[in-house]
Amino acid sequence: MRTYRELFRAPQFGPLFATSAVQVAGSTMSGLALGTLVYAATDSPLLAALSMFGSSLAQVIGATVLMSAADRLPPRAAMTGMALAFGLATAVLAVPGLPLPAVFAIVLAEGVVAAVGGGVRYGLLNEVLPKDGYLLGRSVLNMCVGLTQIGGFALGGLLVATLSARGTLLVAAALYLMGAAVARFGLVRRPPRAAGRPSAAETWRTNAVLWSSGPRRRVYLSLWVPNGLIVGCESLFVPYAPGHAGLLFAFAALGMLIGDTVAGRFVARRWRGRLGTPMLLLLAAPYLLFAARPALPVAFALAVLASVGFSASLLFQERLMALTPDEITGQALGLHSSGMLTMQGVAAALAGAIAQRTSPGTAMTVMAAASLAVTLALAVTGRRTPEPFGEVTGPRQGAGAM
Repeated sequence: MRTYRELFRAPQFGPLFATSAVQVAGSTMSGLALGTLVYAATDSPLLAALSMFGSSLAQVIGATVLMSAADRLPPRAAMTGMALAFGLATAVLAVPGLPLPAVFAIVLAEGVVAAVGGGVRYGLLNEVLPKDGYLLGRSVLNMCVGLTQIGGFALGGLLVATLSARGTLLVAAALYLMGAAVARFGLVRRPPRAAGRPSAAETWRTNAVLWSSGPRRRVYLSLWVPNGLIVGCESLFVPYAPGHAGLLFAFAALGMLIGDTVAGRFVARRWRGRLGTPMLLLLAAPYLLFAARPALPVAFALAVLASVGFSASLLFQERLMALTPDEITGQALGLHSSGMLTMQGVAAALAGAIAQRTSPGTAMTVMAAASLAVTLALAVTGRRTPEPFGEVTGPRQGAGAM
């Protein structure tokens, strides 16, 4: 599967794409509105960053306790229920006078639910597409995220300025409810991919299997750490340029769109295994220049260039799928998603703390330097213990409760 026409002809990809697009729009607009609301109330870069990305910190709870549900819940029912939960939570965040501890409690609860949601969504993608279509399908979903974030941040910034941050949160809640309707009436009913009830014990057991392979560990670390540290840079866009944060986010999303389009559609398979590390280096290097506090046009260009490097995630995900047995792909992808988002939350908190003591531009440079160091260390480790691309290590079919 190499063309977009073939992809959208695949049964069920269209409704999955539409569900993802609407929910990303809701998440984008609600994140910008909440970050603006918290920063206006507290004047704290740390709290603003945590309000936008703090839900990612709770992903670790979902990843370590609930992730077995990704392969053991009916996908349509799970996606519908989670969208409804997000819509309700976002509406509550718009309530005037909501105490800050309550705001962060809701944000963290959303993160726990989102951890399982990522596994359900990407496991379903792997199910509805043939094996050779996963990279193209994931690329298109990432492109959808990029386009939706460009529009969502631009529209969100406009709505915050004209309607208010709380009004923007209500618009985002309505988008989540729309996503629930698309999932319920657009997706067909499917059985769970694995038998048995979700449990913490099963989550731990499968996570241990996934983590037991050295090649998979390196792939997971490459997916989680360099990416997360750069999202820490992005979490400082509001305090870096309070009046133009929406545009910075939109330009960053444009760069991600460009990178995912090229990697998913035009890069030949023989090159995909070699480009992961260079893309991670590109992801971090432009943010080193933010220490000089560049003018906004230069900052926009740097954000675009750096975000092209997010395409490394596609390349490493393809390798992860080559290293993972079919019956645990939902949990494998959910662990990738939740681990990545957890790292993003940790990095947002770290970046906010550094910015509190220095400046947003200095904190961005520190995070970018750390990302470069981790990428180079992983590249050196991989060369010392090379593994053939596509080697699969994991449980046999039917092992344990699979």
